[in-house]
Amino acid sequence: MSERRNFIKKSALGTTGIMIGAMGFSAKSYASIIGSNDRINLGLVGIRNQGYVHVNAWCDLKDSHNVRLITLCDTDEQFFASRTKTVVDKTGVMPKTEWDIHKVLNDKKIDVISIVTPNHWHALATIWACQAGKHVYVEKPASHNIWEGRKMVEASQKYNRLVQVGHNNRSNANVREAINFLHEGGIGEVYMARGLCYKKRDSFGVAEEGAIPSTLHYDRWLGPAPYRPYSEKRGHYNWHWYWDTGNGDTGNQGPHQFDIARWGLSKNEHPVSVYARGGIYGFQGSQSSQKTPGYEVYGGVNAYGSDKTSQETPNTLSAIFKYGDDKMLEFETRGRSTNTEGKLGIEVGNIFYGSDGHLEIKGGTWKAFREGENEAFAGSEREDDGNHYANFIDAMRSGTAETLNCDINEGFYSAALPHMANISYRLGGRELKFLGQYEKFENDSEANAMLTRNYRSPYVVPDIV
Repeated sequence: MSERRNFIKKSALGTTGIMIGAMGFSAKSYASIIGSNDRINLGLVGIRNQGYVHVNAWCDLKDSHNVRLITLCDTDEQFFASRTKTVVDKTGVMPKTEWDIHKVLNDKKIDVISIVTPNHWHALATIWACQAGKHVYVEKPASHNIWEGRKMVEASQKYNRLVQVGHNNRSNANVREAINFLHEGGIGEVYMARGLCYKKRDSFGVAEEGAIPSTLHYDRWLGPAPYRPYSEKRGHYNWHWYWDTGNGDTGNQGPHQFDIARWGLSKNEHPVSVYARGGIYGFQGSQSSQKTPGYEVYGGVNAYGSDKTSQETPNTLSAIFKYGDDKMLEFETRGRSTNTEGKLGIEVGNIFYGSDGHLEIKGGTWKAFREGENEAFAGSEREDDGNHYANFIDAMRSGTAETLNCDINEGFYSAALPHMANISYRLGGRELKFLGQYEKFENDSEANAMLTRNYRSPYVVPDIV
């Protein structure tokens, strides 16, 4: 492992990643720098599922970073009691509860908004928060479409607000080390990156209309999305599989691996072309009703084996992106039973191919292999998940965007990739040429129409933020 030790001596983990300054930000400090001894008050918008992860993460920073989670906000009030109890038990603080995000944004005591809503709310909530003078932590993917992602970048810059996107791998020391190894030429010239999202998901069922739960403020939950009668199968967690609110697994788990792939390729730009094909496979589409008894799966929702599904997003998708220098980024989503890939047995992760070998990343583990060899010549030795939340708070206290591990500009470029893949898929899998300078597809009005959406008033992302 001597080569690895020599590499570590040369590299500085604190400077890994794509520097924000190289992507359009100045080095100036952000307004309202919070001092090292000042308390940071936080409002959390979205407290179910991943939102509960945020509840615990922010509470855990109470003593080390002087953070207080003082407000919980969700359009579904059924979760208020249990989440409030967690905050009180962990911090001794009794948080306020609100279903109306405007009340959170108007609270002058709140410094930070943490956004863990469905994807279709990410952009508008972030823009409103920046306009209200709040710093923002927003979950991946940064946006629901490409155009509104650009508006998020503009809002961060215009209002001098820090916006961190929840690509937590950016704060994992082992992943950072792997990316540095690539950038230092550890496997020679990297010419291709591959992202893998192999998550078996059974049918989530059929979206039949039903009564709106008494605890749910449904109009607010819909927000920018078009109005549709309520359906449980379009609601909590299931929203991922419908175009109005989600982006499928390519835009759910996928953004993490897209981000690592782009990072490893050192691509601070959009690709010049995309081609994606796929479909919804493995379900019995001819069934008129559910045959399999429902069983609870991740997300707190029911699944139904191979029964009929009304989901719209593909469970299988293969995409190829080319950059201006001819380097490639491949991505595969497989939602049914499949093999693993690589010597590490990767289901969710990345593989990079270079002139002198290849490198695999699986979670927080990485290994590099020379051509034809089964034993790694370099790789991770420590156990470290990093703390993406703490990095955000540290950046707030320093007042500089450069110390963020995943600024909104990074998150925007990484989110644009699954959006492009989904657009190609939805247009029948045709190859699309992308003009990065204009953030438009070349001579394709259908594709360009899908760069944005029709926003439902009053939940409109503005042209000028």
